[in-house]
Amino acid sequence: MFELHHLAAQELWDWIRRGEATAREVTDHFLARIERLDPELGAFVTVTAEAARDRADHLGDRVPTSRPLWGLPSADKDLYDRAGVPTRNGTASLPGTPAPADHPLVAALDAAGAISLGKTASPEFGMSSSSETRFGVTRNPYDTSRAPGGSSSGAAVAVAAGLLPAAVGSDGGGSVRIPASATGLVGLKPSRGRVPAMPGRSGVGGLSVAGPLTRNVADAGMLLDALVSPTGLPEPHPYALVTPDVGDGPFTAAAVRGEGRFVVGLLDGSPWDDTVDVVIDPAARAAVDTAVRVLGEVGHGVEDVAMPRVPYAEPFRVAWESSAARLPTVPGIDLSALTPLVAWLVARGEALTGTQVLDAMTALDTFSATLIGAFDRFDAVLTPTLAMTPRPLGWYGDDPEEDFRRQCAYSPWTSMANVSGLPAITLPVGVTEDGHPDGAGLPMGVQLIGRPGGERVLLAIGAQLERRLRWQRRHPPMW
Repeated sequence: MFELHHLAAQELWDWIRRGEATAREVTDHFLARIERLDPELGAFVTVTAEAARDRADHLGDRVPTSRPLWGLPSADKDLYDRAGVPTRNGTASLPGTPAPADHPLVAALDAAGAISLGKTASPEFGMSSSSETRFGVTRNPYDTSRAPGGSSSGAAVAVAAGLLPAAVGSDGGGSVRIPASATGLVGLKPSRGRVPAMPGRSGVGGLSVAGPLTRNVADAGMLLDALVSPTGLPEPHPYALVTPDVGDGPFTAAAVRGEGRFVVGLLDGSPWDDTVDVVIDPAARAAVDTAVRVLGEVGHGVEDVAMPRVPYAEPFRVAWESSAARLPTVPGIDLSALTPLVAWLVARGEALTGTQVLDAMTALDTFSATLIGAFDRFDAVLTPTLAMTPRPLGWYGDDPEEDFRRQCAYSPWTSMANVSGLPAITLPVGVTEDGHPDGAGLPMGVQLIGRPGGERVLLAIGAQLERRLRWQRRHPPMW
């Protein structure tokens, strides 16, 4: 039987635009699914049903074509403030008082016409790829004994399970792409500076950027257009760092057309190989093999490229630790209530000197320049998104140093795109097969890393792969 959540985000927006469904009807449908399914999944930490219905009624039935998300249900990752709603940051160390004002990312989604249904789960301060927090566990809808990955875990689960048509997460080391890969979604990390609501140099190293989590490539383009230009008009850039606008027209158009022939590099190695034992699961290799085969069938050239051997692991670790060093200054924080991983990161971050942090930033700049140079002859570079299948709950353990090591071993190719500022997309090209030790039917993604400002190329290649592999037809059991 057909239901509204079966529609892709673009299709749902078009239904609202043509009057085949109202914003209120759509909002009620997704709220009902959240009420019925989320107790098992844990995608939401807060549901703002009354506010969502009020906003849907306020938007009414007339859709301004300039507002790319008008009437579509969305949600806020629980790291970003929405006025009047507690921002819990995945932690028991803060009182959870209502936020006084909207974060710019939240304001941009509102300007695009989206309707927030609440806050989606994130691990403590977004500093882990675990999905287990003091507020509960977020579970992978394809196998609820497994994790979706973090830190945009709740947003990914909500989209994969049909609790939302699409969502926006944030990605500081893979936090959009990791859960997208583990839950069978498209996850796009834009270029640094591409999204005006996220300052190009926010945080240490400017690692974090907002990006779409969707069930197909066209919807990823639609959400990126909404993030870059939420009112449909050219947006003023309030920050100095602006990514070059490579290509013409909306991102949605590139994602729908799926045109072009490109040269794709197949990466050998990862930046963590010198410090972490990176073991690639056969299912991850099979996903890459599938992508290479289809790329060849479509007409793209695929060539090998070696991972540059430039220091990375230690300077990245310093950058991550130093980003935790500011937490003791957060008003009202109870440091004794932090999880072991974040408490460990805080302690290590506080022990760093300014010189060590500056030296790490310099080393990461050197790495970035080398990586961009090595990848420059390719339109995109292909890697597995994750080295392993979706991890069982509890896999990261309680030892913080081992937790950090396992995060790096699980996703050794994601953080380098954040460090270099390059755009990257994960595409759900495969699933585990019968006979795999982890069982059949678990999603497996591949990652494409683009040139600076090269989101349109990534979306075009993604659309071509999607036409052949039709991953948008795969859904978890509760669909």
